[in-house]
Amino acid sequence: MYVAIFGVFSMSWFGWAQENPRKSWRKYLGMASGLSLLIGLLGVYLSVTHWNEATVLSSSAVFRNYLIFVYIEFFLAGLGAFLLIKFKRKDFVAPWIAFIVGIHFIWLKEVFQDASLYVLAVLLVTVSIISLFISKRLSVPNSAITGIGSGIVLLGFAILGLIRFLSV
Repeated sequence: MYVAIFGVFSMSWFGWAQENPRKSWRKYLGMASGLSLLIGLLGVYLSVTHWNEATVLSSSAVFRNYLIFVYIEFFLAGLGAFLLIKFKRKDFVAPWIAFIVGIHFIWLKEVFQDASLYVLAVLLVTVSIISLFISKRLSVPNSAITGIGSGIVLLGFAILGLIRFLSV
């Protein structure tokens, strides 16, 4: 499921990067989206074919904590996006979402007992912050840089998940 989730979300971020990137970037963003989708679909296939195996979320207490963190994340991301749009700062929505997603992986480290989620958190928070400076320097929307950075990070974690699965 790790591969499926990170692969599909990587595709989503590469998709968001296509909001208004430089024209010369478009084909590479499309290829990155396609690769992410393929890896995500491979993860879906592996998840479905191993559906009955126990996971960390098999425990009702762990699943409850997971849902709490996800609901908090959605609320904060949505509220922040709403306020940014309301105050005519919509260019900051993508970095805000990446920041909240990054922070939520700090909480999820405990849920999934996976220390690599700390690394993922740091990388996504870093992308959300540096995208503000890089996008300004390159004269592209924040979503282009945030989407590319987040897409790369999540694709890397999808591949890491696939390697972990295949090495078991």
